[in-house]
Amino acid sequence: MTATVTSTSAQPARAGVTFPDGFVWGAATASYQIEGAAREDGRGPSIWDTFSRTPGKVYGGHTGDIACDHYHRYVDDVALMADLGLASYRFSVAWPRVRPDGTGPVNTRGLDFYDRLTDELLGKGIDPVVTLYHWDLPQTLEDRGGWANRETAEAFGEYAEIVYRRLGDRVGTWTTLNEPWCSAYLGYGSGIHAPGVQDPAKALAAVHHLNLGHGLAAQALRAAGAQRISITLNPCEVYPVDPEREADRDAARLIDGLANRIFFDPLLRGEYPADVLEHIARLTDLSWLRDGDLAIINQPLDVLGINFYNPAYVSAKPGAPGDLSYPGSEGIAFRPPVGPVTDMNWPIEPAALTRLLTRIHQDYPGTPLMITENGAAFPDGPGPTGEVADTRRIDYVDGHLRACYDALAAGVDLRGYFLWSLMDNFEWAEGYRKRFGIVHVDYTTQQRVLKDSAKWYREVIRRNGLE
Repeated sequence: MTATVTSTSAQPARAGVTFPDGFVWGAATASYQIEGAAREDGRGPSIWDTFSRTPGKVYGGHTGDIACDHYHRYVDDVALMADLGLASYRFSVAWPRVRPDGTGPVNTRGLDFYDRLTDELLGKGIDPVVTLYHWDLPQTLEDRGGWANRETAEAFGEYAEIVYRRLGDRVGTWTTLNEPWCSAYLGYGSGIHAPGVQDPAKALAAVHHLNLGHGLAAQALRAAGAQRISITLNPCEVYPVDPEREADRDAARLIDGLANRIFFDPLLRGEYPADVLEHIARLTDLSWLRDGDLAIINQPLDVLGINFYNPAYVSAKPGAPGDLSYPGSEGIAFRPPVGPVTDMNWPIEPAALTRLLTRIHQDYPGTPLMITENGAAFPDGPGPTGEVADTRRIDYVDGHLRACYDALAAGVDLRGYFLWSLMDNFEWAEGYRKRFGIVHVDYTTQQRVLKDSAKWYREVIRRNGLE
């Protein structure tokens, strides 16, 4: 999403606001980041098991073998969610637990865990929201080409139906994919995420097969009786560094096409943007795009999940090497952050979220939106009395909730907010050194401690708004 307004300042504090009745308050996690039990009850290896064991790929050689041990501690974790007053909990199902080799026999013991978790949530009055894919692809599918191979999209449709058959009587909202941009570009473009491939043609094939996998899964879910079907994207509001300079505007439009429109347009309009196809034609022969694919991808959505952390600023710079996460972005420079940043060195700009939501609402009308991830990593830990005073996280979330409220006031159909993350966890290539949680986790003892942000968020939920 491109725009011609630049801003680097966080929103100032304002008067109290109240969100609409029925606004959903939740928190989110992902299977590989919290579950652990990597070799228990028939679970097969995922690409992240392999990647994290590859020297130099993950900070400190960390793995998700144990993570937060949620697989064994889910009862206590759900009780913690209930104490916070969460109305909904977004979690992902690990494909390797359900179908260890991706296409073969179903592992009922793996499904049993999600059965127990779902029942525990419902018993505490918490609505389960299931994400079917949050990056832990079965390694056997990657060995056959992964998301660069059409077979993976077809296998994903089958897997979606398998999970629905077990949980569909109790789960209302089904999210197919989480952040396909990351799966495609970070996994097959820059290689900083699993499976660690650096091949622009494969990255672009992965984009299409992820889109296709969503469509096939949505068809299977709908046919099986799913109530609400969703996908979660991580769109980035892209700004030209100098909006008066045509070359910078062109650079922003190109990055917007690769980051946003290559997903939004086929999903919601049934077509790939012409300028994006023209750009990528020099990197791939487009042989992965077959007749009928776009009709499969363009399935009705009941809600569109939006993950937001930060915007991007780009400029035209002849000779710049580009970014491998954006195939063909040579000659484009990404401006380093200006102003306050999180521990991930991501700029903090809540106003960019308002603009992003407003523009999605305008460009793709008629689809309800949900913030499915928003949060910040900061290096916080228990103080002398055991309290975790994470005031910067509170400020971050407060600012972004006010940005959501501004979008609502502008007419955006925004249905809820899921904070990322419920607890500190395995932060992918960063291992355990980055903490996004509102619950502190001691990875040695597995003790959970509510941070000040968790107590603050509990009050936000209780009053359905901000002071």
